[in-house]
Amino acid sequence: MNNPFIELGIRHDIVNAISELGFENPTPIQEQSIPVLLTGSNDFVGLAQTGTGKTAAFGLPLLELLDFEENHPQALVLCPTRELCLQIANDIKNYAKKMNNVHVVAVYGGASIMDQLRQIKRGVQIVVATPGRMLDIINRKAIDFSAVKYVVLDEADEMLNMGFQEDIDSILSTTPEEKKTWLFSATMPAEVRRIAKKYMTDPFELTMGAKNTGNANIEHEYYIVRARDKYAAFKRIVDFNPDIFGIVFCRTKIETQEIAESLIKDGYNADSLHGDLSQQQRDKVMKRYRERSLQLLIATDVAARGIDVNDVTHVINYSLPDEIENYTHRSGRTARAGKTGVSISIVNAKELGKIRQIERVIGKKFVKAEIPTGFDVCEKQLFSIVHKVHNVTVNEEQIEQYLPRIYEEFKDFTKEDFIKRFASIEFNRFLDYYKNAPDLNANIEEGRNRFEDRGERGNGVRGNFTRLFINLGSVDEFNRGDLLGYICNTTKISGRTVGKIDVKGVYSFFEVQNEDVDKVMTSFKEAEYKGRPVRIEISGEGTSERREGGYRGGDRREGGYRGGDRREGGYRGGDRREGGYRGNERREHSSGGGFRDFSGKPREDRPERRRRF
Repeated sequence: MNNPFIELGIRHDIVNAISELGFENPTPIQEQSIPVLLTGSNDFVGLAQTGTGKTAAFGLPLLELLDFEENHPQALVLCPTRELCLQIANDIKNYAKKMNNVHVVAVYGGASIMDQLRQIKRGVQIVVATPGRMLDIINRKAIDFSAVKYVVLDEADEMLNMGFQEDIDSILSTTPEEKKTWLFSATMPAEVRRIAKKYMTDPFELTMGAKNTGNANIEHEYYIVRARDKYAAFKRIVDFNPDIFGIVFCRTKIETQEIAESLIKDGYNADSLHGDLSQQQRDKVMKRYRERSLQLLIATDVAARGIDVNDVTHVINYSLPDEIENYTHRSGRTARAGKTGVSISIVNAKELGKIRQIERVIGKKFVKAEIPTGFDVCEKQLFSIVHKVHNVTVNEEQIEQYLPRIYEEFKDFTKEDFIKRFASIEFNRFLDYYKNAPDLNANIEEGRNRFEDRGERGNGVRGNFTRLFINLGSVDEFNRGDLLGYICNTTKISGRTVGKIDVKGVYSFFEVQNEDVDKVMTSFKEAEYKGRPVRIEISGEGTSERREGGYRGGDRREGGYRGGDRREGGYRGGDRREGGYRGNERREHSSGGGFRDFSGKPREDRPERRRRF
């Protein structure tokens, strides 16, 4: 029986190579696109999800169509990230390992440009590149694309999202008009449609599934938690899945690094992947992840492009992406090559609307899941140990010499004693950790409790936490970490008892447990920062009930704050004005940095009060 790839038109030496790589049957995108691309006569637009085999869909036809007797660039593949660039170049080299004189060069930033120039000078037929580095080499006049026959734009949506439009225009202007352009993308927003119209003539369009939909083999779950419980809930989800091999997505490089460092500190096999790492560091992290010596890879959206690792069991959205289309790319890291996977999102109540938006885009419903209890985690971990023991492969030859000493050690144990003690080795660790573990599920019905993360109006109290105002902020060069350290050093309370911190310009808010409020207020009574008094108040909405009984170091008077005014939309020390209340009277609204009354006219006649600190 003929190999299915031979029936698609791929010759024997290539098919033999890909068979050794585990290619048995073409994926739907390969089956539909390869016969079209092999004609070499059409521009092409292919829309298919991440992990469906797009690299082979264009890589195999390129190997059939190019003349490898010629040592000049005949094909250019543009992609958004270093990881994807390396992945594509390595894949094409592997497809061509039984062919002669095939030269593929990966051109990307973060590596030696001189090495890349030397490879190009020696002769190359296929150039795989990120736009920025490719443009650098073109500007050095170190490459000639005048004979390029095919240009492939892979992950076109992401290249446009990353702002490569101008670079792509400049690069393609150096290629011949008669070339064929093949565009592959996981999603098809309007920007990608415009680029197809600009660079292509009557392209053949192939869409595998509905546009922007998610992989049918992925289960989508979400957990609702309070903001301050997110990390604890995340760890519990990981512990409940002992065999997890996952990618955790964060929005920013800073968050990525912080989460990875916290996990490492807590004993997890984790590391981060983001744009601030050198190429050597990125390669080292990815090598460990591919070898599965890392269980969790914490990554940003951009850094994760090009991660083509088999058997990823879970994708965890620690933070939902800003762009809904990016959810499709994230979840596509699992359930690759026909396998199944789980995409988990950890959200607060205010993000439920975004979950509904994503559902509409991908065409699949999310399942609302419950954060497992401490008991559930311990039980899951226990039976994970039992299964590992049951399925372990015994190396009879190597273990034989140690068996007499082992038997001697356990000679007084019954079978039942041995089993209990063995299972308890790991079980006890989780039992101790999760003893008296709280319920981390936010007790919220969808559509209710709109102020879940802002506390009760008027008194600053939210559950076990009280929200406090402090007259220090970003103008004092504080970020959240700095402010946390300052609060803990001043009050001698543990950082674990401090909840959400919200740093503004000239003021900030932070939460402390209710039993610590008096201690915090007392500690700050005489506190100064760079020569000026530090003011602390229980956060409120300007109510007038507390004219007395407040804490000096910021007593409440007339429902506002003494120790400073609220001006230009913010606090200065403490008194609320411009958009707050004084007594029960609304005075002025903040607008554009000047005073305004209800007419909206500037009140320049009012004498400005100076900051007193």
